[in-house]
Amino acid sequence: MGCQDSRNRLLPVPVYQARVLVSLRPSVLDPAGEATRAAAARLGVDGVRRLRIGKAIDVELEAPDADIARAQLEMLGDRLLANPVIEDWRLEFPDAG
Repeated sequence: MGCQDSRNRLLPVPVYQARVLVSLRPSVLDPAGEATRAAAARLGVDGVRRLRIGKAIDVELEAPDADIARAQLEMLGDRLLANPVIEDWRLEFPDAG
């Protein structure tokens, strides 16, 4: 995919790498995290006081510039990748400079 310059030549569109980290809100119980913490203890890994499970979503996005890419990534986090009732999300966007 690309865009065209004044001479109708195709120009490459920058590709941005990002990661959206989604986690349960602190007030939401995490039964999978508790089960994993208990399993760690059964494996002999003592001292795990708290374990919460989340998800990391890696995104590769074409956009004309970093500001547009960030806006699109934030829309994905808000409206698609996280459930705003029970989850928080954070954007890691190293290409944003």
